[in-house]
Amino acid sequence: MATPASAPLPRVTRVFAAVNIGSFRISAMIMGQAEDEEMIVLGSSHRRAEGIKRGYVTDMRAATHAIRSAIELAEANANTSVNGVWIACAGAGLTSKISSVEIAIGGRRIDEDDIEHLLFAARDHIQPDGRMVLHAQPAHYTLDGAHGIADPTGLHAEALGVDIHVTLAEGAPVRNLIEAVQSAHLDVEGVVASPLAAAHACLSYEERDLGVALVEIGAQVTNVSVHAGGMLLGLRSIPVGSNDITDAIASSLGIRRGQAERLKCVAGSAIATPSDHREMIPVNAPGDEPGGQLARGADEQNRIPRAELVSIVTDRLGTMTSEIGKGLKAMGFSGANGGQVVLTGGGAELHGIAEFMQGALGLPVRIGKPPALRGLPEAHATPGFATLAGLCLYAVEDPVDIRSVGPSYQPARRYSGLGLVNRVVQAVREYF
Repeated sequence: MATPASAPLPRVTRVFAAVNIGSFRISAMIMGQAEDEEMIVLGSSHRRAEGIKRGYVTDMRAATHAIRSAIELAEANANTSVNGVWIACAGAGLTSKISSVEIAIGGRRIDEDDIEHLLFAARDHIQPDGRMVLHAQPAHYTLDGAHGIADPTGLHAEALGVDIHVTLAEGAPVRNLIEAVQSAHLDVEGVVASPLAAAHACLSYEERDLGVALVEIGAQVTNVSVHAGGMLLGLRSIPVGSNDITDAIASSLGIRRGQAERLKCVAGSAIATPSDHREMIPVNAPGDEPGGQLARGADEQNRIPRAELVSIVTDRLGTMTSEIGKGLKAMGFSGANGGQVVLTGGGAELHGIAEFMQGALGLPVRIGKPPALRGLPEAHATPGFATLAGLCLYAVEDPVDIRSVGPSYQPARRYSGLGLVNRVVQAVREYF
């Protein structure tokens, strides 16, 4: 049930701030955790992105100004100020892999020191291959080869293992993002791979356990990730997004990008209807000056058949969906091994996109939005702001990263090469 607007807010004990630096917009959110652990959105904002292209900083001064503007507006809405923020990384060639490590226990009861030793041993086996490690998180534990153990403390085993999910990115683009935020006079609390943040907002624990694909469609980058057994099994970053649909409309009709974006949002659809050929839609926005160049194929009032717009949208969307399908297939998530697909990101707001992709992929598809949070404005309770909300929720959870774990310890053995491949294949078979 919705909380009445007049109800007083509970006392906030902790504050988290996040900035999502996209190619289309830069958004910021300040979230508070109350004494009863309820999460409350204290303030949020967004503005047009500058200095960012396909997730990369292309103009440091412009990007810094946009970030500073977004966080200042969120601070004003929240009536509080912040010194540090969590940021999402959507571009930078994101990839992920799973590393598995095992130590001998000798049949005794497992205690917290054993787990600490195991995680520390895993640190030595992260192989970034010249890339930056964004995350190195224990996904789940194994006892004598049995998978899916959430907490092995107190159990007996001959061998204790852990599957580590490692997320990698190109170092220079991530450092540019960090510098842009720091130049806006903000500390960077953490850099989170965008699919992990979005998963915290859009996916239930059960979905992440049973097996699900998350497709985050940004303006210029689409991230496709596969989750199962509570961990991220695979990740692909595709350099296409909803702006490519906008550009196709602008190019096909010979109009400006701003006009094309408005047409896409107001009248665009991924589903054709019989009335589309009869319905004429104006290219100019209400209030625009009459006259000017007519769109290609428009009538004297600068109107086009809606069918033409839908044709352009579906043609471009078909190309994007094909790339998404290839990414899912490469990660083993297709056909009989497929399952639920969740679409999120600004591109998921296109009318009819779930139905279109469900038909094209042959898999069930739903739209993923931020969870119902007190204080979340209606305008920000949309797929385009799921990653932003998920960033704050991720910050609250702050999952363990093995790089912060303590004392030295050497593992009895580790899986590598073909052994590791077989281990991952086994996990994929179990969950798909």
